Amino acid sequence: MDTTSVIFTVLVALIAIGSVIFILTSRNRTAGEKLSGSRNSTTTVAMQLQAYERLVILVDRIALPHLIARVNQPGATAREMQLLLTQNVRSEFEYNITQQIYVTSEAWTAVKNLKEQNLLIINQLANVLPLHATGLDLNKLLLEFLMSDKKGTLHEVVSEVLSYEAKKLME
Repeated sequence: MDTTSVIFTVLVALIAIGSVIFILTSRNRTAGEKLSGSRNSTTTVAMQLQAYERLVILVDRIALPHLIARVNQPGATAREMQLLLTQNVRSEFEYNITQQIYVTSEAWTAVKNLKEQNLLIINQLANVLPLHATGLDLNKLLLEFLMSDKKGTLHEVVSEVLSYEAKKLME
């Protein structure tokens, strides 16, 4: 048998196997579609719950106290720390942006508002510091602001909203 015959035989076998797999999977899909939608709704709820879980983790990761503890760079200037903090918030948010298709628009808006508020707080407080300020100065100012202003606890409110909506799905 020459090389061309072997290639032809293998190609025919692959096409035959592919056709059988296609027929079997399309039959299973058709049979599954005839069943009640319980499997689809169970899968959908599971995906939604996973999205809420990921968003709760996102909220925790961009909460300013946790962000400061995680991103802190000893010896950084206030400007460098500002960039690290804002880049981290944006990166975390962008990584989870697809979760919006699985949650309510209210939940997604709450997460977006938290991101925007945190960026605003970081930038505004960094801008009031003198040019020679350190990253430690910025972190200290941010934490003082969070302790004195109720807006600083928005991450807790957003987490509660996400948890509440996830619990409603499980009812």
